[in-house]
Amino acid sequence: MTHRQLHPDSRWLLVLLAALVALGPLSVDVYLPAMPSMMTALGTDIRHMHLTLSTYLTGFALFHLACGPLADRFGRKPILIGGTILFVLACIGCSLSTSVEQLLVFRFIQGIGACVGPTLARAVARDVFGPTRAARALSLIAMLMALAPAVAPTMGSILMLWLPWPSIFVFLAVYGVAMVALIQIFLAESLPQRQSLHPLSIARNYAELLRSPTFIVATFASSFVYAGLLAYLSSSSFVYIDMLGVPVQYFGFVFLTSVAGYMFGSALSARLSRSQDSEKTVLFGSVLVAVSTAAMWLGTQLFPQSILVLMLPMMLYSTGMGLVLPNAMAVALSAFPHIAGTASALMGFIQMGLSASATALVGMFLVDTTAPMLNFMVLITLFALLLSVLLYRRHTVTNP
Repeated sequence: MTHRQLHPDSRWLLVLLAALVALGPLSVDVYLPAMPSMMTALGTDIRHMHLTLSTYLTGFALFHLACGPLADRFGRKPILIGGTILFVLACIGCSLSTSVEQLLVFRFIQGIGACVGPTLARAVARDVFGPTRAARALSLIAMLMALAPAVAPTMGSILMLWLPWPSIFVFLAVYGVAMVALIQIFLAESLPQRQSLHPLSIARNYAELLRSPTFIVATFASSFVYAGLLAYLSSSSFVYIDMLGVPVQYFGFVFLTSVAGYMFGSALSARLSRSQDSEKTVLFGSVLVAVSTAAMWLGTQLFPQSILVLMLPMMLYSTGMGLVLPNAMAVALSAFPHIAGTASALMGFIQMGLSASATALVGMFLVDTTAPMLNFMVLITLFALLLSVLLYRRHTVTNP
């Protein structure tokens, strides 16, 4: 280890891991303000613009299945660097696309490259901080990472005021290049034990995870919460800009309440991790998420043209998500230190696979009303709540 590489107790290690995790949300949030303009420029419709997000999420989801085993065999660092370089090349391809079909191809490749940042940052956190400190570390990383969705839509809006839509993907490419340099200089390899890449060995590792009820319940509970968020994000530019008339330059401010809620939820999660079991925190967060979607649905029935009936409940939703995601992740990964990369990858595959399906499904029905988005969010967060209750009950039975 060189003197430049970050010590596990350094707060800058958390900042670097947060910047890697932010690669995923940045690739989604920064181009949201541009979606209506891109739809016009590329001569397409809302359904195909939703596909630019669901296709990205599909690539993101699928590569998890290879990313984890590769990182458990060759190490976190080389896979992080290789994937991020692929992300940069795909961003350049997106910026040069002249049709929605070309954009879909490069967004799929971009998703493959972006997958390594969030997936392996979680694995590094598990490697470095262990099972007991991981929940707190992941909560702090989530709190820092929340700066990305705070800045990204506003930055996208500003870029759209002065530059054409391809500039957004050029910005993402520059961010990716910066990440490659920082990983190379500052990140130490954290792989505790090399795993075999033999197909039977990989299959055994995945089978071990799939046989764990705790892993499955925690993973799907958090995945449903995340899919609800992606259903909202993929629809947000059309809902706020086209349906509710928010000017594009103010679109980024719509997300400030959500970001504030997520940062508060993540900070609260880090504090609760010292005194509360992760399963209890997941349940509390899921209750907040379910209540918020019910409030959004009811609010739009009473005040269909109000922006606040969507914005304010999303602050509560984001607070709940800040509680659910890091704690569900810590619960899911706690029993698998020997295959943390594979476990994180399978969790990410399920999470992103559900999110890709959610964005595509909502996009098929979203035309001129928020109903498809909100109906889906209410349903999927109810599933998350039921699974969180099951997770908590299993924990109380095994740990009375």
